[in-house]
This record gives sequence, C-alpha cells and structure tokens, in this order.
Amino acid sequence: MSFAPSDGYDAFEILDPAAAPAPPYGSGSLCDLLPSVAAGLGVPGFTATLPIAPADRVVVFLVDGLGWELLLRHPEYAPFLSSLAGSSMGGTGRPLTAGFPSTTATSLASVGTGTPPGLHGLAGYTVAVPGADYLMNQLRWQPHTDPQAWQPYPTVFEQTQRAGVATAQVSSPLFAQTPLTRVALSGGSFLGRTTGEERMDLAASWLAEHDRALVYTYVSELDGAGHRFGVDSDEWRMTLDAVDRLARRLAEQLPPRSAMYVTADHGMIDIAPEDRIDFDEDWELGAGVALLGGEGRARHVYAVPGAAADVHTVWSEVLGDRMWVATRDEAIAAGWFGPTVDERVYHRIGDVVAAARDDIAITASRNEPGESAMIGLHGSMTPVEQFVPLLEVRG
Repeated sequence: MSFAPSDGYDAFEILDPAAAPAPPYGSGSLCDLLPSVAAGLGVPGFTATLPIAPADRVVVFLVDGLGWELLLRHPEYAPFLSSLAGSSMGGTGRPLTAGFPSTTATSLASVGTGTPPGLHGLAGYTVAVPGADYLMNQLRWQPHTDPQAWQPYPTVFEQTQRAGVATAQVSSPLFAQTPLTRVALSGGSFLGRTTGEERMDLAASWLAEHDRALVYTYVSELDGAGHRFGVDSDEWRMTLDAVDRLARRLAEQLPPRSAMYVTADHGMIDIAPEDRIDFDEDWELGAGVALLGGEGRARHVYAVPGAAADVHTVWSEVLGDRMWVATRDEAIAAGWFGPTVDERVYHRIGDVVAAARDDIAITASRNEPGESAMIGLHGSMTPVEQFVPLLEVRG
C-alpha cells in the first residue's frame, strides 16, 4: 500500500494496523534504487523497478534527513534541489518511501543491499538480540555482534564491483571500518574525505576516471541539525542551504554519460514536549514490558514471557487512536517490513510494534537521555518521515 503526501487522517479513529501505509517495497522504495541503477549499468541479475534510464556512470548522493516534504517546504533554501523536484520548475523528481522504520540504519541497509528490512534484518534503531535479554543499537553497533551473521546478504556495491563496474563509497573517514558500513555499504573502494566539498569533488573525479562506475556519497549534517534544533529552525534551514550548494557542486562536475541521483534515508518531524510520553515514568505502558526498543516514533516492545497479549491490549487502549499498534505477526502480515521476513529476523521485531500517526513520541528519559532530548524525530510511516526524494541530473 502506498499513500500520497497530501493524504489526511480521521483524528478519532482507532487505528487498524492492517490499514497503515506500508511502504511499497519492490516498486517505489529505497530498496529499489540501487538494483534499478545496477540494471542500467548492465549488471547481471538486476531488474529496474524504478523508471531510471541507463547510464554508464552513476553517483548516488544520500543526504541524511532530507525528507521530500521538508524539501518542498523550503525552495528558497534549496533552489537547486527544488528545481529538480518540482514539475512547476521543470524538474522530474519524485518521492520514494524510506521503508519501516524510517531510520538511518534501516534505510542504509535497504539502500546498500537492495532488500527490505525483513530480509536484511536491521529492523529498527535498537532491537532485541534473539535469545538474549538486551538490545542492540544497529546504528552504533553496540554491543558488538558479528556483522556477517547479523546481515548476510551481499551488497549491491559488491555485486557491481564483481561485474566489472568501478565502485566506490566517498564518505567520512570515520565510517571506513564501522560494522554498519560493512553490512550495508561495502564493496569496491572506500574513499574517506572530511568535508562535503571534498566528497563532491572526489565523487565527480572518480566517475570521470572510469568508463563504467558507481559511486555513493553521503552527508549527515542535515540530520544532526534536525535532531538538535528541529526542522523548523534557522540552523536546519542554513544546513539545507549548504547541502543544496554541495549538490549543485557535484552536478556541475558530472562527466558525459553520467547520472546523479539525490536521495535520503528519512524525513523528520518536530515533536513538542507536551506531545511526548515518558515510558520510564508511565507505569501503565511499562507493565509487562521487558525491553523497549526502536525509537520515539517507532517502538519495538518486548514483553516478559506470557505477557505479550496484555502488553498489546494496554498499548492499543492507551495509544491506539494516535499510533498504529500491532502485534509482531500483524505488522509482518501488513507488510511493514517487506513481503517476507527471514526467520533470523522474526524475533528482532517486537512482540508489539507501535508506529506514530499523530504528533506523538514515546520517549525514555532515563534509559535514552540523548534521544529523549532530540527535537526532531523520525521512524514512522507518516508522509513527512517516510517520503524521501529521488532527484536526477544527467551529465
């Protein structure tokens, strides 16, 4: 099921998780981008499910936190990107869906592997380790878990490199050896550069130096500004302006027979203090809960043995008119994590999964002090979080 950015909601309904706007995996989500690019590069085994014309040299520029709706709201701070996005300005851009949950670790794995979360298994910001009594943070990879066992699927980058396409990731040197890079973005050459300008220049030169090439590059500052200051802040808007100049810088250096795609991993929404429920102070929501995973707007709730049904009942009664509250099996059947879920992934998903529809967040002031202090949040399936851009420039 997909939905349009302008869709409205009935504010008083009790939400049916089967009616939640599950991402259209296989036809319009982030996991479809690189397979479609690889098909255009002539890599065997890939099929283009997105309307992407073939190119010999492709660069994918992923801007952390650049939601489609946020971009459309601020054309004055992103004139170049906005010109690519809106048909009224001559652009042919379109939105993709990030996947659920709409969070960085999940989305980067979807991009890099070309598979939905139910297969690659990075099914949330934090998830329970099956058979253990603790959570794993999949962005920071804490506590450490064997990356290959956790995510065994090959990346699209690995497959394009094997097919003779010069492949590279141009990103911060800090990400060169991280487990998340290994499971989601490995393959070809990792080229570390500190500044965005250096990354844009190196990505363009790599394309020019190779007859067939795939380059991925990334900036994180917009996401950081949104978390710290909110997306309705001058700091966020000024960072968007800087990102727009980086995108233009890269586009202006594209060599012949090349294509540039700008996308993102999720959008973001500001949640006011009065719209936050502190799980650590709420005895009702905490009853029967062994572990609280995920993040404020996309929660994995793990029950103590025998309490899953009661936890689902309570969370539905307390939050069911503002969040889609599903059992694990209901969320899987509704396609939240993709058409199928691997057995190894099944118990990483909460006994109860709660995804925000309204302006609400379930925070945890004691156990997640840093995350609870963030102004801008993401994770759920609302348009502002879920829709990300797919913008194209041809060299």
